[in-house]
Amino acid sequence: MKIGIVNDLPMAAEGLRRALALAPEHQVAWIAKDGHEAVELCATQTPDLVLMDLVMPGMDGVEATRRIMARTPCAIMIVTISVESNASRVFEAMGYGALDAIDTPQFRSGDMLTCATPLLAKIAAIGRLIGEAGTSLSGLTSNRASSTSAQTLIAVGASAGGPAALSTVLHALPRDFPAAIIIVQHVDERFVGGMVEWLGQQSPLPVRIAKEGDRPLPGAALVAGTGDHLVLTAANRLGYTPEPREYVYRPSVDVFFHSITRFWPGKAIGVLLTGMGSDGALGLKALRAKGHYTITQDAASSAVYGMPKAAAAMRAAVDILPLKSIGPGLIAALATTANRGATA
Repeated sequence: MKIGIVNDLPMAAEGLRRALALAPEHQVAWIAKDGHEAVELCATQTPDLVLMDLVMPGMDGVEATRRIMARTPCAIMIVTISVESNASRVFEAMGYGALDAIDTPQFRSGDMLTCATPLLAKIAAIGRLIGEAGTSLSGLTSNRASSTSAQTLIAVGASAGGPAALSTVLHALPRDFPAAIIIVQHVDERFVGGMVEWLGQQSPLPVRIAKEGDRPLPGAALVAGTGDHLVLTAANRLGYTPEPREYVYRPSVDVFFHSITRFWPGKAIGVLLTGMGSDGALGLKALRAKGHYTITQDAASSAVYGMPKAAAAMRAAVDILPLKSIGPGLIAALATTANRGATA
């Protein structure tokens, strides 16, 4: 991949350049010393991936990410001195479309490969995402019906841009929301705790990490919290599994959606938000095929129109909605009694 480096510290930028040199399949496209320069370089020499520092004088990494994704979208990974200490800003950048985040490697003399391995592993995972074939949006007519049940499960999948999108959806829900909510967001498991805490500050509902054996309960949002896949089991409890191991996405939205089609006895609503790639599209299609109501975020409001686009192309969505309409749409769905159709 052609990779751009954005860092105002020459020593850090040089360390990242040397780390990339350890993987011959990568090449440094350019090095920018601040956000302004990164935005301009992305416009004239768009790379496959940008390693974006978060804290810089002038334009910081959050604003640079926003402008790049608005003008010349490309894959962005936040590389900052401490992701944990800058969690709110990291999730803000992810809301604009950054795919992942990692602490800046602290290179030690003679130990470059060991220090660079986590960074190179994340870059390889993003490379696999970028390598996925794109899909085009096909025509889809909205088939509005309605769904309700005392046992209603809302399953939400998201990736790039997801934290901000999830915040918008959760913020729109009332404190007495009568359905259980389970969220699968592509994010490094080390950062899930910070994201959940941040989402809890935006939401009237309690938000916490899903634990092994948890039962989905109305009025609470549980978030997948490990590098394994979250699944629903035959006992209608939540669990984690490493299988399938070959999936690029961990945790996978598809794996969770498919487990709902197998085991959930009541009504379900599948929601697929902004994200790169196609994870969740097949699972959403399976939910619709079983008669469940399904929603995807529209192109205009998506930070990265990949996952919802793939779902729309295979007619997996009953409705395609702007982000700000999804929360109210869920409330309306639960307030009615007619069954939603699942016309193909």
